[in-house]
Amino acid sequence: MQNSYWNNIFERNGRHQSNLDFVLKKVPFFSQLKRSEILEFKRIIHHRYYKKNEVIFYEGEPGVGMYIIQNGKIGIYKKFDDDTREELAILHSGEFFGEMALLDESPRSATAIALETTDILGLFRPDLFNLINRKPKLGNKILFKLAQMLAERLRLSNNELQEVKKLYENSVIIR
Repeated sequence: MQNSYWNNIFERNGRHQSNLDFVLKKVPFFSQLKRSEILEFKRIIHHRYYKKNEVIFYEGEPGVGMYIIQNGKIGIYKKFDDDTREELAILHSGEFFGEMALLDESPRSATAIALETTDILGLFRPDLFNLINRKPKLGNKILFKLAQMLAERLRLSNNELQEVKKLYENSVIIR
C-alpha cells in the first residue's frame, strides 16, 4: 500500500528540482555548464518568495547580487521624482535581472517589484566569489559569459542611443 502523503512530498520536491534545473539552463551563463557545474551553483543559490507588490530592491540601494525568476512576474521601474516612476521592463519566469551587482556594488539603477506572488532565485556576490576561489575554472567560465552578456547589452544600448540621437537630430532639422 502506498502512502499518498509521502509520495506527494517527494513528487513536489522532484518537480521543484527539475524546474530549478530548467530555469537555470535558460540563463545564458548557466546554459553551457555541465551537470556537476550546475550542482555547484544549486548549492549557493538562495530561494526567496515575494508577495504581490513587494519590493525586491530599491533604486539607489547597493547591489549585492542577481535574481532569476523561477515563477512569477517582476516589474523594473525608474524613479523620476517622489510621485513619478517609469516602467522599464516586465520580466517573467526564466528571466533574470541585477546581474551587474555580481561584478560591483554600485547602487541599483532601478527598483524591482513583484507584480504577483513570485519565487526568485538569488545569486549573491560573496557566494559567487567564494565559488570562484574554490573552483577557479568554473568561476572563469561564469565571469567570461557574464562579460559577454554585458557587452551584448552595451552594444544594444549603444544602438538604441544612436537611433534616439538620429530621431532627435531629424526633429531639430525639421523645426
